[in-house]
Amino acid sequence: MKRNRTLRIWGGFLLLLLLLFTFLIWNIFAGSVSLSASEIWRILLGGDVGFTQSQIIVKIRLPRLLSALILGGALSLSGYLLQTFFHNPIAGPFVLGISSGAKMTVCVAMLVLLSRGKTTSSAILIAAAFVGAMVSMAMVSMGFVLLISQRVKRMSLLVVCGVMIGYICSALTDFLVTFADDSSIVNLHNWSLGSFSGMSWDNVKTMAVVCGITLLLTFLLSKPIRAYQLGEVYAQNMGVPLRAFRTALILLSSVLSACVTAFAGPISFVGIAVPHLMKSLFKSAEPLCMIPACFLGGGVFCLF
Repeated sequence: MKRNRTLRIWGGFLLLLLLLFTFLIWNIFAGSVSLSASEIWRILLGGDVGFTQSQIIVKIRLPRLLSALILGGALSLSGYLLQTFFHNPIAGPFVLGISSGAKMTVCVAMLVLLSRGKTTSSAILIAAAFVGAMVSMAMVSMGFVLLISQRVKRMSLLVVCGVMIGYICSALTDFLVTFADDSSIVNLHNWSLGSFSGMSWDNVKTMAVVCGITLLLTFLLSKPIRAYQLGEVYAQNMGVPLRAFRTALILLSSVLSACVTAFAGPISFVGIAVPHLMKSLFKSAEPLCMIPACFLGGGVFCLF
């Protein structure tokens, strides 16, 4: 039985890698300008094909597909961490209002900077999105404390608070956009639709560093996550400091969600759907398996 489980896990990762390779090739070829395989191959090897063709591959398609891979993985992993934290299958950055809070603060930052004729850097957008994500989670936690007594431990009601906070943040964002300048509205509208287009290599480097460090820290929490999945009492008996552990889960998921929102805008469904797809594929809830599976599966899903 253990052998069958191991074969299923390796088979699942092999399938994901095969899909990843297929969609990477597909995304390199996909676009309004048709390029032959020989032209693309020469461009990737640094050959001289033509300035326009090189710009299309190097400046547009490669940053776009790499950002979809990194941010899709980040969003899926964020959803997995939140579903673990709340023991709720529908928990995710969008459902809990994290994405909406991040969207609201990024919107404020963009409006303030654009109104003064300044550009928005990657660091500013990520910082603004992280602040919004943490404010949303703080509001959710306060709502949970106010609405639910200490004797009632129903984590599902915390999700309800998150949905309400998400709608409030979305309403405030729409209110701000209503009174913005026409040029700012165009930029905000394009960003708020959620897209991996328009990425630069600087964006890719920044998101790779942020998401890479967060992924590594998540791996270090794999054993406490496994103990927490078996119950809070079991985790306490195993020596897991629950308060610090929960704080770490919220911080890591917020950083991942903030990075996605800052660069690609609000993308709502990946964080909920992909963790469930990976659990169905691997038939396992082991964090050492699910953490890389969710990251890789999210990237494959967004590339598709």
